[in-house]
Amino acid sequence: MLSDSTIDLICKFSDDRDWNKFHTQENLAKSVSIEAAELLECYQWSGEARDGDLEHVHEELADVIIYCVMLADKMNLSLDNIVRDKLAKNCRKYPVSKAFGKSVKYTEL
Repeated sequence: MLSDSTIDLICKFSDDRDWNKFHTQENLAKSVSIEAAELLECYQWSGEARDGDLEHVHEELADVIIYCVMLADKMNLSLDNIVRDKLAKNCRKYPVSKAFGKSVKYTEL
């Protein structure tokens, strides 16, 4: 998980540039998707990122995380709470006794 000081750095970066006025929920959600697509591009045509692409993966993954943090902040959502809530739901949908070692959707367990 990100430390509070890292989250503060993300917010400060945007604050210092007066960019928050452009960061609507919609724009931030779009940016998450765009950056995720750029991350996926690192794996296009191969199943693994090549050594030369590792820096690119690093940067795109950081962009995805940064935009997710900014969206959660914009919506006054706690990253810990939303991740814990989702994990609790996933634990119910994918109990270890049924899902262990399987990659099928919960509806097929």
